[in-house]
Amino acid sequence: MGLPKRHSHPWLLLSMLIWLQPGLSLELIPYRPQITAWDLEGKVTATTFSLAQPRCVFDGLADTWDTIWLVVAFSNASSGFQNPQTLAEIPASPHLQSDGYYMTMPLFLHQLPCEDPEGGSGGVPVLRVGNDVGCSQQHYCNAPLPSPGPYSVKFLLMDASGSPKAETQWSEPIALQQGKAPGSIDTWPGRRSGCMIVISSILSSLAGLLLLAFLAASTMRFSSLWWPEEAPEQLRIGSFMGKRYTTHHIPPSEAATLPVGCEPSLDPLPSLSP
Repeated sequence: MGLPKRHSHPWLLLSMLIWLQPGLSLELIPYRPQITAWDLEGKVTATTFSLAQPRCVFDGLADTWDTIWLVVAFSNASSGFQNPQTLAEIPASPHLQSDGYYMTMPLFLHQLPCEDPEGGSGGVPVLRVGNDVGCSQQHYCNAPLPSPGPYSVKFLLMDASGSPKAETQWSEPIALQQGKAPGSIDTWPGRRSGCMIVISSILSSLAGLLLLAFLAASTMRFSSLWWPEEAPEQLRIGSFMGKRYTTHHIPPSEAATLPVGCEPSLDPLPSLSP
């Protein structure tokens, strides 16, 4: 006589698994965090990136004292993240280097209203990850990110005791900006923009005109020192300076005529013989 067969109940097994692993009972919200669509300078820098705030995402799920956390992880380490079950298990920013993830920026539901931010609030609805410089002493510090990444993020809703209630999907990988080495910067003029080429040409032309004007002014200045003007009524003959003498021609009609018989004598000079 054999032992009676035990009938398994799948729903009972699933309930036990949910009780043992509360993370399986989380509600997955079909929302994927992303970089803000606002036209802002520096949305992604070498140490920060700006996310769109999850407005109206947790409405109907969060209570007054529930908190909405941001989970930041290296993209290749996001699959190994386990949702904490208590507040003491929340990983802080130093865990990023050792574990590959951390949690930061806890928010309450009233801090994420559904109203349009353009209605007079004066702020841009973004969450700037890595914005708090010098907050290493704080437990949930939003410290600057240490490397280019890439990073993946998600939002996690937790109750007042630290138990998770709901979560969003992981974002697409987010890579930070990287500085270029000086030797890798392309300085070939052919790859410059048209405006840059026009501005460079104008500046070069102006510099050339200024140089020509300077040379012309300098030439006129020094020429007056090396070659002084001559006096109008003087002649220069070697080292002798003499006055100019102009002869006057007397027309024949004006010459005085002598009377007949008074012509000048052409006799030879008298002799000196005794």
